[in-house]
Amino acid sequence: MTRRRLIALVGGAAGYLILWPPSARAQSTGKVPRIGVLWAQGNREDEMASGSADALRQGLSQLGYIDGKTINLEHHFVGDRYDRSDALAAELVDSRVDVLVVDATANAVAAKRATKTIPIVFMHVGDPIGSKLVDSLSHPGGNATGLSGMTLDVAAKEVEIFKEGLPNVSRLAILQHPSYTFSTHIAQAMKTAAGRLEVTVDLFDVLTANDLDRTFQEIAQHRPDGLLIAASPMFVTERKRIAELALANHLPTMTWLNENTRSGLLMSYGVNVFDLFRRAAFYVDKILRGAKPADLPVEQPAKFELVINLRTAKALGLTIPLSLLARPTR
Repeated sequence: MTRRRLIALVGGAAGYLILWPPSARAQSTGKVPRIGVLWAQGNREDEMASGSADALRQGLSQLGYIDGKTINLEHHFVGDRYDRSDALAAELVDSRVDVLVVDATANAVAAKRATKTIPIVFMHVGDPIGSKLVDSLSHPGGNATGLSGMTLDVAAKEVEIFKEGLPNVSRLAILQHPSYTFSTHIAQAMKTAAGRLEVTVDLFDVLTANDLDRTFQEIAQHRPDGLLIAASPMFVTERKRIAELALANHLPTMTWLNENTRSGLLMSYGVNVFDLFRRAAFYVDKILRGAKPADLPVEQPAKFELVINLRTAKALGLTIPLSLLARPTR
């Protein structure tokens, strides 16, 4: 972790200026490449999903590709059917796309099961080696490569930062999505980190979005001092509802995704996923120019963001320590 930005949000969205080196190149004539894109969260109407698609499109545009003219992006959204990853990945493979671009671990694993020949570019995968997507980060060795979100690696840091922001925390609840295996792995990493800080942890399962109300009732009965959210696409789709339920139950929250914090959760710590989606365009470009995924190292993020929603902090009656607010960028 070489750099970290602290962004204090007072309600609405904050703007970012991201500068990329000029690298537009002339596209070769002939067949227009077809890129199948499988998104883990939401649908076309979801702000996070549409923002993610825009980020990928912007990255391609900066390299000289024009969607619908020099490249065709075919988007598929898992939506609230988290068991559809395999079917949608197989559908894209059967349609003979030139490259598969996939968001999150479950979709990347589904794509890997669906094809051993079509190049796969994954985005925001928490543990590419542990998920058996690549042999190593420097030499992927198969038909998949891309960008790691290091979600599993930063899980312990989320707990540490949350404890720093709320020093009196002694009991935490962790929300996990057991149908999304990686979510349970993150929850266990959080639980281990909390144990080192002598903080008691209770795990709560959410199988479907319909379980959220009941689960929050169960959480309230345990009277935790805060709520940690173990990464899952479902929790992205349901981020506003989770924020409302947490606030109604007076629960400070920590999440891995800054867009969740913009929707009303208290804190987040992790990578800027839109940066990852823009960067995925560079892999697509290299593959279309003849590079093999096996030879393209997996990129790990060098920049992590701590985001605090000050409006939510005020609604919860919390004062965030200056040591956290004034944490330097590095």
